[in-house]
Amino acid sequence: MFTMPQKVLFKHCDPAGIVFYPRYFEMMNDCVEAWFSEALEWPFEEIHYTGGVPTANIETRFTSPSHHGDQLNLQLRVTKLGQTSLTYEMTATCKGAPRFRTEATLVYVDTDGRPTPWPAPVRMKIQYEMKGQT
Repeated sequence: MFTMPQKVLFKHCDPAGIVFYPRYFEMMNDCVEAWFSEALEWPFEEIHYTGGVPTANIETRFTSPSHHGDQLNLQLRVTKLGQTSLTYEMTATCKGAPRFRTEATLVYVDTDGRPTPWPAPVRMKIQYEMKGQT
């Protein structure tokens, strides 16, 4: 399971000092981008030369608020790998307490925005990551 720490910064918070929910989606994307770069060794800046990995579906449940200064632990786990897409589950906790859970589907697309099969080396790394999660 890929793990990324995320400190809640001032920029993430509303005037009440809690995370403004759209900022969680930015954190989620930061985690996905870090996973592609660190685990798959395929950073977004390289992916975007030949296509992209837009989110096709996302469903999120927010369980508790996070506050300025909280140290979150985001964990990403791939649950399904298709020919041109993957589904992941991500959770965020703070000191073991859940903050959110999300499930999302990413689709690998070419420069015209059409779904295209994962490159073989990337597919193998995703499969390896999935085996390591069981």
